[in-house]
Amino acid sequence: MARAENKVVASGTARMVAALAKALREQLGLTQEELGKMIGYTASAISAMETCAQPASDKMLVALEKAIGGGLGLFEKARKWMLLEKYPARFRGFSEMEAGAVTICSYASFVLDGLFQTEAYARAVIHGSYPPVSKQKEDELVEARVARRALFDREPAPMIELILEESVLRRPFGSWDILREQLRSLANDAQRDNICIQVLPMNRGLRGAHAGERGPMKIVVTEDHDHVVFMEIEDQGILVSNPPEVAQLAHRYAKIRAQALSPDDSLSLIERLAGEQE
Repeated sequence: MARAENKVVASGTARMVAALAKALREQLGLTQEELGKMIGYTASAISAMETCAQPASDKMLVALEKAIGGGLGLFEKARKWMLLEKYPARFRGFSEMEAGAVTICSYASFVLDGLFQTEAYARAVIHGSYPPVSKQKEDELVEARVARRALFDREPAPMIELILEESVLRRPFGSWDILREQLRSLANDAQRDNICIQVLPMNRGLRGAHAGERGPMKIVVTEDHDHVVFMEIEDQGILVSNPPEVAQLAHRYAKIRAQALSPDDSLSLIERLAGEQE
């Protein structure tokens, strides 16, 4: 939503995009209304973008590139930085690493890993978080989170592995319909060639060993084949790159994987739980 206060807190990239869009629009002799009609927005939306009352969304940047970009690719390049600035500060450094990773291994213990979240699920999680965020910030966080799914179709495709607690599959956010949609999306993702999903059963602790009791983690192999671990604890992002520490966490992750259901059994469980919400 366009707000006057957004002009004060707008990022440097948002200001640059606004100035560039206005300059190119005027150079082409277009009014705000004419540009809006070209890209499917109202004149008010164009005005809000140019004044930073409502910075350009990722969708608008794509449209601006086609309409007035002139083949320069500037709006396309701005997409990366606009999305990056929408992430929480604790996640920004890691997000670039994730986007270029060749392998991503995640263990999720309370909510589904952000890479796999549907828009409705992401919005329900973000909307219900504490302290609450403004509607604009909520929209920005949802957009940034959903945009991460582009990684699934990147060329070359990264190998992505997700292990999640069974309780994550049973914990609704927003509504049971949202959870059902999320489970169906997860089942579809599990059938991609570059994705492996496993579920750690809720009764695992009854076996006398549960390697995941210390919480979630994400292990990434970078383009340079470095191994790093990212963990979020109470709004604090921790990036571990010291080889001995990474090795210890990788061993713990391997144990979690060994204690989880097979990919086939995990998919069957996800599909069954999705059906139970009918």
